[in-house]
Amino acid sequence: MEFLFQQLEMHYDELVEIRRYLHQYPELSFQEVHTPKFIADYHKKLGLEVRTGVGGRGVVAKLKGGRSGKTVALRADFDALPIQEENDVPYRSKVDGVMHACGHDGHTATLLVLAKVLASMKEQLEGNIVFIHQHAEELQPGGALAMIKDGCLEGVDVIFGTHLWASIPVGEIGYRSGPIMAAADRFHINIQGKGGHGAQPHLTKDAIVIGSQLVTNLQQLVSRRIDPLKSAVLSIGSFEAKNAFNIIADTAKMEGTVRTFEEEVRDFMEKEIERVVKGTCLAADVNYSYSFMRGYPAVINHEKETMFLAEIAKKIPEVTNVFEMEPVMGGEDFAYYLQHVKGTFFFTGAGNVDRDIVFPHHHPRFNIDERSLLIAAKVLGTVALAYLKKESFQIKNS
Repeated sequence: MEFLFQQLEMHYDELVEIRRYLHQYPELSFQEVHTPKFIADYHKKLGLEVRTGVGGRGVVAKLKGGRSGKTVALRADFDALPIQEENDVPYRSKVDGVMHACGHDGHTATLLVLAKVLASMKEQLEGNIVFIHQHAEELQPGGALAMIKDGCLEGVDVIFGTHLWASIPVGEIGYRSGPIMAAADRFHINIQGKGGHGAQPHLTKDAIVIGSQLVTNLQQLVSRRIDPLKSAVLSIGSFEAKNAFNIIADTAKMEGTVRTFEEEVRDFMEKEIERVVKGTCLAADVNYSYSFMRGYPAVINHEKETMFLAEIAKKIPEVTNVFEMEPVMGGEDFAYYLQHVKGTFFFTGAGNVDRDIVFPHHHPRFNIDERSLLIAAKVLGTVALAYLKKESFQIKNS
């Protein structure tokens, strides 16, 4: 641990440099070209086994230790968002309308420099470490599933991943066993009424009025149909029925999202939304179409590996607080990895009120306290090394 920490601290400037370089040249989901090449070239220079084009645009690098043992996977995503950056910093995005507004640039820099340090410890490693660099986390169907199908988890015993999180102060680590992030689903509703003149509403079937009733009716699903001890969110994000001021709309289109943690609740919401839509439209004598698109499943952390991670995090000098956090309703396709191998996904605090780093993820002024890069690298590196020490892992969880 001491050697790992010293080496990571020596490479802190490189950590920041890589993060800022990637921040200036962001690439959207499924459009990543230069970023995966940059990642692959970095790993190749370290002498690691590198696979490119994994699942489409992903990169997987394998570090084989000098001694036999288990295989630990560490994952980082590298895609950006279609957002115009508003930060006034020297390293602001140079790509118009595209920005790293979720910390994926930091995730990538963390894993690259960690790989460099661990590669220098190759002969002492009791096992192998796989570095999974995933494309397209931000846009469904995401890159994780395709990378898994392309073999990125072959031979892997456990996987760890972290998200730099601006709503948690730098120096803090948030963990949770079981559900930590929600399933993120999407639905679309189209109401087909009968348009007409605003002065003759009795001759029409007003799609806006019917749609408004539907929005209200749908809100009762969570408040009156879901067990209060379970969690669900239903939000209408788009309601479109544009016409002239004196025209009654014949169609209304709505889109929304559903967030859940349990598959049973997820299935219920999908069916119940259509039941409410059908009933509302039947009462108004209009036609409708409804589609429910399943997104990422809930991120369900494994208990043993989560508690192991929490204990490891307490050993990191820069970590001031390790706490069990409340679940987050955001989605993450890290969920798919955890459906195939054991592991855990945790949050590394990256916010700082004193430095005005307070803006939420996906905001045009999103930023991170770059000290979080070093903390994330130390936690991920330490948990990987500790897991490879099989005896230590068994003792901690006996």
